[in-house]
Amino acid sequence: MNQIFVALSDPTRRKILGLLAQGDLSAGQIAAQFTLSKPSISHHLAVLKQADLVESRREGQSLIYAIHTTVLADALTGLLNLVQPRTTRAPARGGPDDDRNA
Repeated sequence: MNQIFVALSDPTRRKILGLLAQGDLSAGQIAAQFTLSKPSISHHLAVLKQADLVESRREGQSLIYAIHTTVLADALTGLLNLVQPRTTRAPARGGPDDDRNA
């Protein structure tokens, strides 16, 4: 899970995921969307792949990347479970806020 959050912490990687959410792209198509060098984009893709947020397949001489939505959904679910308020216990009966004793 830590690898996922490390991968998501970078705005370039989040933008790559946004691009891939619209459809599969080759590494060259992804790189064309940025002013970064191809080795930098390759590094970002490797981080996303290591976190299992993207998967790649070879088509001829190109690597085609696709978003791995189930891992991303699991990470978001885990994050939401951390930040959702816990269920509070009902107040004890007979306390100063208990209207039933009035």
